[in-house]
Amino acid sequence: MLLKEIKDIFHKELDELYPKEEIDSFFYSCIEHYLKLERFILAIQPGLTLTKEEEQPLFEALAHLKLEKPLQYILGTTHFMDLELQVNENVLIPRPETEELVQWILDDISSEKSDIRHQKTEVRNQPNEKDTENLIPPPLTILDIGTGSGCIAIALAKNLPDAKVYALDVSEEALEVAQKNAESNGVDIGFMHQDIFNPELELESELHFDIIVSNPPYVRELEKKEINKNVKDFEPDTALFVSDEDPLVFYKAIMGFSENNLNENGSLYFEINQYLGEETKALFNTRNFSEIELRKDIFGNDRMLKAKRT
Repeated sequence: MLLKEIKDIFHKELDELYPKEEIDSFFYSCIEHYLKLERFILAIQPGLTLTKEEEQPLFEALAHLKLEKPLQYILGTTHFMDLELQVNENVLIPRPETEELVQWILDDISSEKSDIRHQKTEVRNQPNEKDTENLIPPPLTILDIGTGSGCIAIALAKNLPDAKVYALDVSEEALEVAQKNAESNGVDIGFMHQDIFNPELELESELHFDIIVSNPPYVRELEKKEINKNVKDFEPDTALFVSDEDPLVFYKAIMGFSENNLNENGSLYFEINQYLGEETKALFNTRNFSEIELRKDIFGNDRMLKAKRT
């Protein structure tokens, strides 16, 4: 069959479910993934014909797309901050908003390093001051709670090669995915199978952290009606939803954990429910945290929160 005919079939079968541009993206992603063909191939080879063997994975992908299964699960891969990651139904599909959270952390660290360089310059110009080497901080220790695919931890480890990065999740299946992703992206991460709600949670070697980051479950049950079928029917419920009665339950648990395991002046970073920004901020005002900051995502929603331990 001609490749352009298969593209026409994608549109015929999917036009009622997805916008035209999205169907085009599905088709080109599939031919790139399964056949290693660039998306401009039809422009230079409009008469390209596929064998039955080459057609098969395309039509299998189409069948899954008709059920509204996410393309990332169909292909088994996705991209996050220039990384290629494996994903399956045991982990959430990383999203652009989470990239913004990671970038916020990296920007803050870059700014702090710039301040240190400035201090060292001042010390060099004052001969009676202490050795500038004393201004060099030890390597950062970072913990990602509820790591899922490992996207946050791996992106931080990739961009901060001197940092010691750890990642925790209650799901053994998710940790298997995260470990494979760490290996394929060439980073060393200390993975831990732990439950943040375990009151006796103890980390090896009494670890303490400079940064704790988390994208925990935060979608209330009442918000399910707003969630697309491809998310609600395929992505793991336990990584998405919380009860209407206690929607900040994960933030409370991580806040309590941080009071014992986050270094003084260490920073907490969260992805949050856009409808509960002020409530989440107020929660941290009740404990030993300061410099609490809400930040909006690219869509103008309250999506991220930062706090420092005092």
